[in-house]
Amino acid sequence: MTGGYSGLGLAVTRALARTGALVVVPARRPDAARRALADVKGVEVDKLDLADLDSVRMFAERFRRGHNTLDILIANAGIMACPETRVGPGWEAQFATNHLGHYALTNLLWPALTAAGRARVVAVASGYNPDWSIRWDDVRFDRGYDKWAAYAQSKLANILFARHLDKVGRARGVHAFSVNPGWILTSLQRHLTVGEMVAAGWIDADGNPVPGLFRTPEQGAASLVWAATSPLLDDHGGGYCADCRISRDGPTDSGEAARLWALSARLTDLDVAADDSRQDG
Repeated sequence: MTGGYSGLGLAVTRALARTGALVVVPARRPDAARRALADVKGVEVDKLDLADLDSVRMFAERFRRGHNTLDILIANAGIMACPETRVGPGWEAQFATNHLGHYALTNLLWPALTAAGRARVVAVASGYNPDWSIRWDDVRFDRGYDKWAAYAQSKLANILFARHLDKVGRARGVHAFSVNPGWILTSLQRHLTVGEMVAAGWIDADGNPVPGLFRTPEQGAASLVWAATSPLLDDHGGGYCADCRISRDGPTDSGEAARLWALSARLTDLDVAADDSRQDG
């Protein structure tokens, strides 16, 4: 459960731990995660920086040494509308953290996911807008940075990733979903000023949330837990979910999903689809 120690992620961690599940929470700030989860039983905390592929590799190696199987992977951690930031080999930070880090993590944990027999991967997206796009000719935003366009690209990537991952994984017993948890005020908004949120109509001038707009973290967590566990979804992988149901609002172009997968494979040099194909051949 990435990002499982604050906001939405903390609510999901608590919900899963209450069922008796062992929840592993990889965190960029493990000490902060341990403090936040001190009262939650059945949780392991480890170090992971999704923007650093070496960190992702080291975490995956430690996980696989300690755990043979992984039943559920929830790709929740993310950043939103941050100032222009470059990570790794010059990647734009939102695309790198929200998508590429989770793509790499899923690939590196693939043996544990397939060993589970029936596993699920849940990518936390956002409310889909048909105007969203992948900037195929400039995915790094080298030619002019727009923090909201970069965020939209990363969230569309989450949806497309889950769609193609399900196609890749279904023969191995791995299903994938993307989820829109709804509007929730958490630390995700930390890069926004009060003025920006007032102008957007999210809060009033005194900093109070606009009535009826935001959900609690627990309300948002419900759709994530549903996508991760509901038997109703056993034969419906790849879907974009909201409000504990499969939504018809998500993108439908499977070609874009395959194209994103191929791009991600080139950028990270990881591709379980190609590895499985070679093994089967």
